[in-house]
Amino acid sequence: MATLIRSKLSNKLSNAATTVSNKSQAKVSGMFARMGFQAATDEEGLGFVACDDLDYDHRQGMQMDILTTDEIGGEGSGDGGGLDGDSHYQRDGTGPPRSGSKDGDPANELTEDKPKITAWEAGWNVTNAIQGMFVLGLPYAILHGGYLGLFLIIFAAVVCCYTGKILIACLYEEDEDGQLVRVRDSYVDIANACCAPRFPSLGGHIVNVAQIIELVMTCILYVVVSGNLMYNSFPNMPISQKSWAIIATAALLPCAFLKSLKAVSKFSLLCTMAHFVINVLVIAYCLSRARDWAWDKVKFYIDVKKFPISIGIIVFSYTSQIFLPSLEGNMSKPSEFHCMMNWTHIAACILKGLFALVAYLTWADTTKEVITDNLPSTIRAVVNLFLVAKALLSYPLPFFAAVEVFEKSFFQDGGRAAFPACYAGDGRIKSWGLSLRCLLVVFTLLMAIYVPHFALLMGLTGSLTGAGLCFLLPSLFHLRLLWRKLLWHQVFFDVAIFVIGGICSISGFIHSVEGLVEAFQYNIQE
Repeated sequence: MATLIRSKLSNKLSNAATTVSNKSQAKVSGMFARMGFQAATDEEGLGFVACDDLDYDHRQGMQMDILTTDEIGGEGSGDGGGLDGDSHYQRDGTGPPRSGSKDGDPANELTEDKPKITAWEAGWNVTNAIQGMFVLGLPYAILHGGYLGLFLIIFAAVVCCYTGKILIACLYEEDEDGQLVRVRDSYVDIANACCAPRFPSLGGHIVNVAQIIELVMTCILYVVVSGNLMYNSFPNMPISQKSWAIIATAALLPCAFLKSLKAVSKFSLLCTMAHFVINVLVIAYCLSRARDWAWDKVKFYIDVKKFPISIGIIVFSYTSQIFLPSLEGNMSKPSEFHCMMNWTHIAACILKGLFALVAYLTWADTTKEVITDNLPSTIRAVVNLFLVAKALLSYPLPFFAAVEVFEKSFFQDGGRAAFPACYAGDGRIKSWGLSLRCLLVVFTLLMAIYVPHFALLMGLTGSLTGAGLCFLLPSLFHLRLLWRKLLWHQVFFDVAIFVIGGICSISGFIHSVEGLVEAFQYNIQE
């Protein structure tokens, strides 16, 4: 009897406790509901437990990724923590590298294994491009322009440095957090973005044509000048200028095996050293005749007919914009790009200005188109040999850039490419792709043989594609893509550069075409 009473009391107490518990849960649920929350059911509770497990695994994976990147050598550890490092990496590439995907994505592996270049190596490439063979024609520009020609050398350096920076600025856009992220990879991507949405591929086609003409013409000019210099250095040898050009092209065939800008940077360093020796020899000879310098010959006047061609030569001597997106994308620290552009163009401006002025003061009115032709025969042979070495070492950079344009346009444009890829799955170039590269080298030889007019071709290329790629298109793209973020003085600079560049381009193109027509009409040889 007592046991039955105890069981009934315990049942009543448990039922009362359950009722109180349910009422308290109902009150709590109602309170949370009024606050905008909803009480979790048993199924939701199980879901939350699963989410907690997944969150724990995710956090453990993040910690392992951070430890892995730190062990690999990430530079972002220290000041900013993980989030700061990620945003810093997106902005200037100095943060820790991205961890590879867990399923081993080959695209990520290829991206991580791609060799990067330092700011110094990028600077050597830019210096090689803007301190090229064309510096030898700058004293001729002083002859036909006086102090205005000297001013144009300085002005072109400032403008090309500025347009190079704004061109790279067009590669970036701000994300939701206000950080700059690289959303475009090339000059073509910028042009397509400007022509979208009506003509999404028109701008890319225009830039591709201009780039190919510029790069191939640069390669042709290097072959032309190599054959010409070797022929003038050894006039008594039974070898024609065309034969020397063929010999130079045979030495350039290994360029077809280039795979990255890392190897090109080594050639650029050697090329810069050769250029330094040339400048030292020429300036040393000019300084030896400093007592005879003709300061009174430098005047404020221009030759209306010949000076526009000189403008094209000066502009062409500073063309590097077509290489800049590729160089900046291959830099290990893109944040150093602006500094690299500053010191390369300042150095080029000083060296070109002093070289042109000193050489003109030495020979005055007898200054020739290529200043080495004014040197005595003994010194001329030595300088010409260094010039040939410089021309051959300068060839790989525009050749590599031209190959990249061809491959991206016709062989690597996703699924829209006209031809299959030139590279196998393991990254090695296919035999027929290598054959196409060799054909490009041979094509530059054929053009150099049949169109051997160096100065006129240089002026024509500088006036047409040089001014377009260095002056017109960067300023136009900058206005189109970043109009809402530009200050008034930036808009003024862009418009002024576009107008001045257009005038110089049209005048130089007209006079260069007239010179070529005259040269072929009267069979004038270089």
